[in-house]
This record gives sequence, C-alpha cells and structure tokens, in this order.
Amino acid sequence: MKTITIGFILGAIALTLVQSSSGMPASEATSVSMNAMSIVELEKAGDLARAQKDYTLAIQYFRAALRRDRTNAVIYNKLGLAELKINDLKSARSDFEKAVKQNSKFADAVNNIGAVDYMKMNYGSAVKYFKKAAALDETRATFHVNLGAAWFSQKKLDRAIAEYTRAMELDPLAFQQESKAGIAAQIASPEERAQYSYLLAKVYAKRGDLDNCLQCLRKAKEEGYRNMANVYKDEEFSRLRDNPRLQEVVPPPEAK
Repeated sequence: MKTITIGFILGAIALTLVQSSSGMPASEATSVSMNAMSIVELEKAGDLARAQKDYTLAIQYFRAALRRDRTNAVIYNKLGLAELKINDLKSARSDFEKAVKQNSKFADAVNNIGAVDYMKMNYGSAVKYFKKAAALDETRATFHVNLGAAWFSQKKLDRAIAEYTRAMELDPLAFQQESKAGIAAQIASPEERAQYSYLLAKVYAKRGDLDNCLQCLRKAKEEGYRNMANVYKDEEFSRLRDNPRLQEVVPPPEAK
C-alpha cells in the first residue's frame, strides 16, 4: 500500500516542526519520529518514500520496521527493492534471501534474487531462481519475461521464445507496460537489442499480432539486425508473409 492516513501525515509534520525549532539535527529528528511509529506506520511511510523515489529514506523506514519484527518477509522484500534502486546489490540480495527464509513460497522474493543475479550477469543462477518463481506462481507473466531474458542472455533462443510466448498468453500487454516488463529492458549492447527486437517480432508473428510484429521488426531494422531476410525463412512469420505491410518493412527477396 502506497498511501498514509491523513492523521499520520499531520502528526509526522507536527513532530518535525517541533524538533526543527528545537535545533535537533534532521537525522536525529527522523530517528525519534520512527521510534514513535508502529510497524504498520513505518511500512506505509517506507512505501510512500519508495513511491516518491526517495529510496534512502524508504530504506530507513523499512529497517526501522524490521528492528521491531525480524520475521516479516514482505518488509524484507520491500527493503531489498529499495536497495536495488540505489544499486546496493549485495544488501538487496541478502534481504531477498531473508524474505525467502521467512517464507519459502514467496515467489516475488525468489524472483528478485534472480533479478540481482541477472544484473550481476550470473545468468545460470538467474535462470534457477526465475524457474523457481514461475513454479511457485505459474500465472505471473513477469516471471516468464524474466526467465526468457535470462535464456536469451545465454543464447538459448528457443527457450526464450517459449517463455515470452507464455508471458503473452498470460498478459497480452506484458511487453508494453513498463511495470510488467520484468528485467528484459536491461539488455545493453546494440547487437543484442536488435536480436532481442527480432525475437519479439517472432513471438508476435506466431500470435498473429501484425501491428506489434511490425513495430518490433522496424526496431530490429533500426538497431542494425543483420538477418532481416529470415522473415521469409522462419516459420513464425509464415502466416504474415503475403501481407503488403510486412513486405513494406522487409522487402521480399528477389525471385531468381
């Protein structure tokens, strides 16, 4: 939950004003404020700080909450997400692991361990955790997107296509909504991005989604994908090859 009750907001503001006028340092004032808050209030304040992209403050609130309850898997996961935003990968992974220790079936935290490993380019480990997350909750499109990205990074394109196809079966907008797009967007090199765009075009083509297929093909072309002619070889495009719009983006090979 990312909101705080009006009463709590007013109380927090009043406390800050009193402490500021007394000359108390801001860090001490924040500490005193946190000491007066319940675990629920601390979690809500951390959620609000994270929503406002003040990740350092969010971390303070979540850690204060965990000092009161060291068995709260949800707060460990939220703390890890905030630490991930400031690129503290070591702390983030540790807190995701603590979340899983408290709740071994916490699919989000399992997925997030995989995300850390993916960011560290430890793709084999990332695959393991993404597969486990998907096994815990097979209906989450994001887990399949992430697993597909990890397979892609290992050059296992058939497996990547299978996961992306499943993701779109679960959520047709899986690759169009940033909040659901998993970690695939972290693919860095231009060559990989071009190949990735072509791979997505194949997935959309298989689904008969011409508009998104063409969008991905244009992107692959702009990014310098070298094998655009494979549109007329790869089975996934077979239903769309005679469409003039496809032929406009990728001209058919000249008849011999």
